[in-house]
Amino acid sequence: MKKSEVPQDKGSLKSANFKELCYAVNENGEYTTAGSSGWTPKTIALNNALQEINERVEKAKIKVVNNQTSPIEYYMELHKMDITILASYVGLWKWRVKRHFKPKVFHKLSQKTLQKYADVFEITVDQLKNIEHGN
Repeated sequence: MKKSEVPQDKGSLKSANFKELCYAVNENGEYTTAGSSGWTPKTIALNNALQEINERVEKAKIKVVNNQTSPIEYYMELHKMDITILASYVGLWKWRVKRHFKPKVFHKLSQKTLQKYADVFEITVDQLKNIEHGN
């Protein structure tokens, strides 16, 4: 797109006085950079994605409260991770992380394993064990 056509819609960045860096074509047909304050379709997509993430976090919290999963799943969702990412951060196999989602298994985890999860989520072990104190 031409530099003069770079969208300047009201976006997520506009309120913070930031511009997103985009590539555009100048008058000479050469690629250059241009600042964009937003683009409505992109803003809608971003807002939808954030809403979906917030819903997953809330569902995970309800599952923890109902003893259907462990707080590990809640914090994983809160930190916008999936099992593959979390497993790589804590240095465990994915199947072991999934197993730690089971409340009975979670309550038997060693202090060392709990500390690995707490370190990844940048919280204390106490906060990991009790999500009400973690937020």
